Amino acid sequence: MCRTLSAFPTTCLERAKEFKTRLGIFLHKSELGSDTGSVGKFEWGSKHSKESRNFSEDVLGWRESFDLLLSSKNGVAAFHAFLKTEFSEENLEFWLACEEFKKIRSATKLASRAHRIFEEFIRSEAPKEVNIDHETRELTRTNLQAATATCFDVAQGKTRTLMEKDSYPRFLKSPAYQDLAAQATTASASASSCSLAEPLCT
Repeated sequence: MCRTLSAFPTTCLERAKEFKTRLGIFLHKSELGSDTGSVGKFEWGSKHSKESRNFSEDVLGWRESFDLLLSSKNGVAAFHAFLKTEFSEENLEFWLACEEFKKIRSATKLASRAHRIFEEFIRSEAPKEVNIDHETRELTRTNLQAATATCFDVAQGKTRTLMEKDSYPRFLKSPAYQDLAAQATTASASASSCSLAEPLCT
């Protein structure tokens, strides 16, 4: 039978609760529209010290590489929240839309979705126009004539590079992430000290 939360030291639960609250404040504007692939708010699955430690490691991993950030659901949500403060979230939303686009198997749906993505992000004066050069824009337009899962690869790669070299470093230096990382470090240490030798469940 699993031990209840009451079995954990009060300080561990208080720190976990504080960490959850800070994450919630940081990510409360992180939801994307359904057209770009749903990226919800962070998920705090449990207040157990193990969960706290795993989540802390996730947060701290975001500064190790841009790939680790993009591979984390919570990392993407946090990065998106940050980009919204800079009014540059369209780059990430386009990247996410391309990732979802590559999963489509129906040729008909592929072509339809390709045109929607182009109209939303690529064409001149698009509602969420991404910052790419004219050549890439025209290459992508040409690719749409016979849409495949790779027709946005060049444009997606350029927006990814732009985010990695420009927005990502600013995200890591932002007060919001610095504070979050500090809390993650504290929570991780707290979770480690709160983890007793005995397992959570017997």
